[in-house]
Amino acid sequence: MEWDDAKDIKKDLKEILRVIDMPHIQISKIYCYRTTGSKVRAYARTWAFPKIFQRALGIEPAYVIEILSKHYDKLDDDNKKRVLIHELLHIPKNFSGALLAHRGKSRNIHKMTNELFKEYKKNIKINQ
Repeated sequence: MEWDDAKDIKKDLKEILRVIDMPHIQISKIYCYRTTGSKVRAYARTWAFPKIFQRALGIEPAYVIEILSKHYDKLDDDNKKRVLIHELLHIPKNFSGALLAHRGKSRNIHKMTNELFKEYKKNIKINQ
C-alpha cells in the first residue's frame, strides 16, 4: 500500500470549511493522504490520535483523512465533497483526537452529511 500527501484534499477541505460553519475544525491539524493498493471498500477514512499517545508524545490532537484512491477518485465533484463532509463529521466538537461513530443517541452522520452538503451547495452558489 502506498501513502501520498494529498494537497488537493486539504484544499477541498479548506473550501468546505469556508462555506459551511464548523468552527471546531482546526484545519492546520488535519493531515490528508491518498492511498493506493488498499483492499478496503471505503471512499475515505478518518484516523484519530488517541489521548494516551498525545500525552506520551507531548503533542496536540490531530487527525488524518485518508482518501482511498481506487474508489474516491472515480466520484464526481459533488460526491467527493459529500465524502469529505462525512469525514469531517467524525471529528468531535472538542477536537480531542477522538472519533465520533456513525450513529449515536441523537446523531446520524449520514443524515447530517446530507444536510450539510445541501447547505454547502446553497452557500457556494451565493458566494460565486
